[in-house]
Amino acid sequence: MITTIPNIITMFRIATVPVLILLLHDQFYGWAFLIFLIAGISDGLDGFIAKRFDMASELGAILDPLADKALIFSSYLMLMILGDLPFWLFLTVVFRDVLILVGSLIYVAFNGKVKMAPSYLSKLNTFMQISLVVAILAQKTFDLNYNSFTNYLIYATFITTILSGVHYVWVWVVKEEIEMVDGVKEEQNAPKSGGPD
Repeated sequence: MITTIPNIITMFRIATVPVLILLLHDQFYGWAFLIFLIAGISDGLDGFIAKRFDMASELGAILDPLADKALIFSSYLMLMILGDLPFWLFLTVVFRDVLILVGSLIYVAFNGKVKMAPSYLSKLNTFMQISLVVAILAQKTFDLNYNSFTNYLIYATFITTILSGVHYVWVWVVKEEIEMVDGVKEEQNAPKSGGPD
């Protein structure tokens, strides 16, 4: 149901994406920093309300990660174009998300459903990706000089992006095959009933 408070907050976060793109395009880093910060706070707020007041929904489980991806992708794209973010990191983030999207579609094709709950590693990756944008925008807004810290964040984000992508491959491919093999073994080892004593 779209009219729940968490879903309305999520839709608001999606609505901030084109505003953020325009602000970054015109290099209004201060306003972009404020909008991104508000959007980031809304991400935690909608999740808190959904859990605290039992307002979680299937639509919210779909919209929330989509809103996060739209916000992160647009920020990374614009910061990459402006030269504030390395192209290889942008490419890594996009490749990881495409891998997950294709993997989920294949998983649905064979299993009929896919669990939308993110792993702890995925949550850490999202946190790192958001932290990097906040750090870059804060550096531009307040004319801060912490390039070394930003570089550390860039490499940390790269590592968590790779690890979380590999983890999803493990969950959807390797783990699924192991469970299938274990299921076959259990079926073979199960005692046969109905035969002569």
